[in-house]
Amino acid sequence: MEQLLSIGLKATEDVHYQADPEELAAATVRNGQGVFNDTGALVIQTGEFTGRSPKDKFIVLDEISEGAVHWNEFNLPIHEEYFFQVKKQLTSYLAGCPELWVRDAFACADQRYRMPIRVVNEEPANNLFAFNMFIRPTEEELENFEPEWTILSAPGLKLDPAVAGTRQHNAAIISFKYKTVLIAGTGYTGETKKGIFTVLNFILPKEHHVLSMHCSANMGKKGDTALFFGLSGTGKTTLSADPSRQLIGDDEHGWSDTTIFNFEGGCYAKCINLSQEKEPEIFNAIRAGALVENTRFYPGTQTINFEDGSITENTRVSYPLDYISNSVEPSVGPTPKHIFFLTCDAYGVLPPIARLSPEQAMYQFISGYTAKVAGTEAGIIEPKSTFSACFGAPFIPLHPALYAEMLGEKLKAQEVQVWMVNTGWTGGPYGVGNRIKLSYTRAMISAALTGKLDTMAYERHPVFGMEMPVSCEGVPAELLNPRATWADPMAYDQKANELAKQFVQNFKKYEAGTPAAILAAAPVIRP
Repeated sequence: MEQLLSIGLKATEDVHYQADPEELAAATVRNGQGVFNDTGALVIQTGEFTGRSPKDKFIVLDEISEGAVHWNEFNLPIHEEYFFQVKKQLTSYLAGCPELWVRDAFACADQRYRMPIRVVNEEPANNLFAFNMFIRPTEEELENFEPEWTILSAPGLKLDPAVAGTRQHNAAIISFKYKTVLIAGTGYTGETKKGIFTVLNFILPKEHHVLSMHCSANMGKKGDTALFFGLSGTGKTTLSADPSRQLIGDDEHGWSDTTIFNFEGGCYAKCINLSQEKEPEIFNAIRAGALVENTRFYPGTQTINFEDGSITENTRVSYPLDYISNSVEPSVGPTPKHIFFLTCDAYGVLPPIARLSPEQAMYQFISGYTAKVAGTEAGIIEPKSTFSACFGAPFIPLHPALYAEMLGEKLKAQEVQVWMVNTGWTGGPYGVGNRIKLSYTRAMISAALTGKLDTMAYERHPVFGMEMPVSCEGVPAELLNPRATWADPMAYDQKANELAKQFVQNFKKYEAGTPAAILAAAPVIRP
């Protein structure tokens, strides 16, 4: 209570500390901020914002950040005076709330890098999200808990941009100097999660030489760890949720000299088109204690219609990691043997699986490519390329080449094999070709993990340079070379050249500060 008073907050019986999920869910329903579905999960609407607002995420410009942060459209500077102004408004606003919800938790499952966090919430549902997503301390750990970082979250506070120095009435502001994350004007719970992820992406590489990653991770029965990178819609969550392997985590990890470790204590899975048949672990995790966001019910029922994206395609559910039956506890595994870069190539150019050299892996890592198709976002009526550095550009505060060089060092030192896996189209672009079957993708990943692809013959892609296996158990051989699947090979060559140009154009903004060996791994544009 003294610590709350020291930052300008009240300390009364209306402050709920470490409330359990049942209390948080009941308070949400009591306040008219949510309802229960027919399995007992809490269902809420996050209001104006149903996703992150990357143009409203700021990093305080000070002596720590100024020369270290890679300032760009995702890492926007804000002066320290505005940080103090927003913090003053936040603490004053929270002090006037009828109730506050306070939670102490950790980030990073590897004890060597564990970060103590205190979250102060206006709304109980946001505090339930923190319970689900961060690592939950024991009673003994709480006795002398000292937070290193503090998150203050007030969805109901609308900022005055002229006073706060922000773009509009909402903002997420990170201060590395004062170890504070301020969230105002948005009820989207993911801002809390990604605020700490951004912090770890700054601290771990700089201070501990730990590679922070936006990826999922699982582990085989022999202790072989695999990492899965990929942007939304590429199959990252689906392919890492393998019933024959243990889940380390589904989204945020660190790679030390000896371990892969989860940053989180829970999962934040997309719900759109969720089914028990395709993703049974996630489907069955939607029960009491889970928090579901921005879904609708079938009329007259409390049953969620997962196909309904009328509020947003970004419907979500958060739940503790132990809701997944084959999760690892603690969520730490050995360093990886295999890494998979997943892309949903809607142009039908990239092979369904290909082996990358370390230099190609670093180039593809910085590129972070996928292609969105019609229907996934408003206004998209044909394939559209998306490049997101390190498969997580909005959360990467340092220059992407720094992360890529760390990746390259680890690949070579630990003899890790990297694969590019296309979960998108073959035989032509979207609208002409066909989506690669999930069963084929699973078979190719299984063949890579079990070493069956090690002895196969390979051929080199003429434009992207990656090596394509000529055969793979459980997959038609004609599928493995994408050019052979097109009715018009010349049309394929033209489309491959067009995609290569997009890669090269995108990479221009990273050329300064990127080593020559990585630049040399660019695709070859044909005249």
